[in-house]
Amino acid sequence: MVRCAAPALSIDASGTIGDAVVFSKWKGRNYARVRVIPHNPKSGGQTGVRAMFQFLTKIWDGISSANKATWEDRAKATNISPFNAFISYNQFRWRNFRTPSKVDPAAETSSAPSAPTITATAGVRQITVGITKGATAADWGWLVFRSATTGFTPVWSNCVAVIEKDASGNGSYIDTPLAPGTYYYKVIGFNVDGVKGTASSEANATVT
Repeated sequence: MVRCAAPALSIDASGTIGDAVVFSKWKGRNYARVRVIPHNPKSGGQTGVRAMFQFLTKIWDGISSANKATWEDRAKATNISPFNAFISYNQFRWRNFRTPSKVDPAAETSSAPSAPTITATAGVRQITVGITKGATAADWGWLVFRSATTGFTPVWSNCVAVIEKDASGNGSYIDTPLAPGTYYYKVIGFNVDGVKGTASSEANATVT
């Protein structure tokens, strides 16, 4: 991203020029960037990033004021909001296959969640993944991974959903819409301090 003074020979500029350059403004600063059209908005990498982003944006409002306050120093250092600091830091962790933290920095001192037990039940263009906690329960949420082939290894790029645990410490995720075929799932629990657990055994179901 390039910061601009008097962009396009004006005080302010916005919009796209020649389908190549985008002018806009962020926090009072003019900037220009290359216009990018995603080659495949449903690629594994983009799906994994989007799954975590949706979780983080949803969870922010429910985080305590004390936890939110821990993000203020990082926010001030980069001239962004505490919310954006929370998103940026945790997405960076996620790209290194580390789970998010409610506070800054991640303590990573809790006991790792045990592998949950999961089931996969097919429906009309969908599969419901049921999650039952293990002996050491995850205290925040679940990472749901999907593959079209059996024996896969969970990584951030094949994660299709990040969800909070339910009131019982378990969880459920409806994966939809799905094309006909067999899908394979694994689930990993994670804690509020950034500790990731052990992957479940694989479960599968077939959508016809």
